[in-house]
Amino acid sequence: MQDRKGKKVGKKGALKVVAREQEAALRACFSEGGQHLLSLLELVRDAKASVDELMMGAACRFVEQLLVMSAQEVAGTKHPGRRGGEVRWHGSQPGRIALAERKLSIERPRLRRRNGGEVAVPAYARLAQGDLGRRIHDILVTGVSTRKYGRVLPAMAGTVGIAKSSVSRQFVAQSRRVLEALAARRWDGMDFLAVYLDGIVVANHHILAAVGVDAEGQKHLLGLASGSSENKRVAKDLLTHLVEHGLNPGVVRLFVIDGSKALRAAIEEVFGEAARVQRCRTHKIRNVTERLPKALAAQVKSVMRAAYTLPEKAGMAKLRQQAAWLKAEHPDAAASLLEGLEEIFTVNRLGLTPALTRCLATTNLIENPNGAVRRVSGRVCRYRDAEMALRWTASGFLEAEKNFRRLQGHRELWVLAAALGRHVETTTHANSKVA
Repeated sequence: MQDRKGKKVGKKGALKVVAREQEAALRACFSEGGQHLLSLLELVRDAKASVDELMMGAACRFVEQLLVMSAQEVAGTKHPGRRGGEVRWHGSQPGRIALAERKLSIERPRLRRRNGGEVAVPAYARLAQGDLGRRIHDILVTGVSTRKYGRVLPAMAGTVGIAKSSVSRQFVAQSRRVLEALAARRWDGMDFLAVYLDGIVVANHHILAAVGVDAEGQKHLLGLASGSSENKRVAKDLLTHLVEHGLNPGVVRLFVIDGSKALRAAIEEVFGEAARVQRCRTHKIRNVTERLPKALAAQVKSVMRAAYTLPEKAGMAKLRQQAAWLKAEHPDAAASLLEGLEEIFTVNRLGLTPALTRCLATTNLIENPNGAVRRVSGRVCRYRDAEMALRWTASGFLEAEKNFRRLQGHRELWVLAAALGRHVETTTHANSKVA
């Protein structure tokens, strides 16, 4: 390749930066060689090319030229002095194209029919259909507030800002679609060995979450419900929803819960004898020690942890003895220690391995995603209602679900399956996540 002076130029010198004063020449180049852009126009119109890739490789004038070419396919080439056909050129007007998480201001051709009425330019209609709501949703759930959204937009000549009110409206619409998609998930044929149930508080609004673990150790967000785990109706509605969406109530599985009596009663009503319940040991230790003086709380905490490592009968005997010692001066702590004692040792009774016991004896599996939920929901200064809190919670959980990994000790899940008295079959599902 040679330059104007006849000197050879390598590949690195083949492309040059065009200055502003050369813009007219660049436009003329596009106009004269427009036939070379027809393939790009086809890709844009047929949605076979990424709009982002097109915009990163060309300037605003490039897109405007594509729109002119698209208009020519409808109205023919401009010929000054000629009356034209049924569709005629009618000057130009400002336009705006959605480009990923930003918008681009352009000048677009205007077409009208001979007898009146606007005619759409095909390429403009296609470019204007950018999925801005999805991109805004993805940006906000990673921690960018609506007030600071403009700061993450790439600096680009010709782009225009997006008002925070517009961003909020886009996110509301997208988060509502996300919540509807979550509620529509089905679990037919899925082999869940364990289901975790726990609550989270978002701006004084209680949200109940359910996460399932399949036979391969993969974790799945099963559903969310607005309300406290202490509310039996809320818990029962969530569990009934899971059954209606494919969770077989007759299959024996382990339920790991936070210790709520209302939640335990709801499990009994929906799943009956097929439910094996493990109460969260972390919640139990917290409930007992918060009723004791600081010095005594540390001692009782150590005793409880030691008892959990013992066989079922020995561990329960040790905690009953501890409750007897506490009853005289701390009756509330003693009563809390004895409440649901047998279900604290369900994992011991099932004879699980130490690795499985660590994961299945607490609701930490839900507590960890709660961190992502709090980070996402913390971007909001004021929640208007419970539905808004539920939408943000769903966005946070689904963001955390992208990073879900297999359950620790997943290679030993056959032990849990055998203890539950059922055979494990490998199944796949559209909602499953690969670690």
